[in-house]
Amino acid sequence: MRSVLLTVATLFSILSSLVSATALTYRLTPNEKSCFYAWVEEKGVKMAFYFAVQSGGSFDIDYRVSGPGDYTIVDGQKERQGDFVFTANDVGEYAFCFDNGMSSISDKTIDFEITVENSTPLASLPFKAGAPAEQTSNLQESIYKVSGQLSTIARNQKYFRTRENRNFSTVRSTEQRIFRFSVVENVVMVGTAALQVFVVRMFFTSGRKGGVL
Repeated sequence: MRSVLLTVATLFSILSSLVSATALTYRLTPNEKSCFYAWVEEKGVKMAFYFAVQSGGSFDIDYRVSGPGDYTIVDGQKERQGDFVFTANDVGEYAFCFDNGMSSISDKTIDFEITVENSTPLASLPFKAGAPAEQTSNLQESIYKVSGQLSTIARNQKYFRTRENRNFSTVRSTEQRIFRFSVVENVVMVGTAALQVFVVRMFFTSGRKGGVL
């Protein structure tokens, strides 16, 4: 039993070392452009890029992902969120840029994650001597499934968090509109009442002047 637990712990530690990820939240001011960078040490590794606009304006942003030669890998304009996986074909620095140039008033709050998977062959994974190959293979497959399911859960959590923030912003905006409409309505009612009183007073004042004559 201890050997099985040791093998599982070893596989989890190796899987965690195979992936390096950075998750950040950043606020862009109006007309601001900001870039974040990730270094790739070898060709052919997988990179993942996820972002979601949490607040600000119409919840949209311009983005661009570029390689070491400043060539564009993926870009878009006025997008609310994105989730991309691509292969790094060159060694070097990859740039992930956000541009809020479309907005001259609103700040934008963005959650994003940059993941780099290091390509270590499965044959190099260490296993305890004497462990059955079939048992080790099943454990390895199960751990990879668990890793994939955890990634899916994390993605779903981010998605629901984004939906919650947007819905909350919509509710808050609706409340502000209702409040402004109520204020305008009350002002109009008071103004109409004042105008009616003024017209009635003018009518009686004109009538009295006519009777005296």
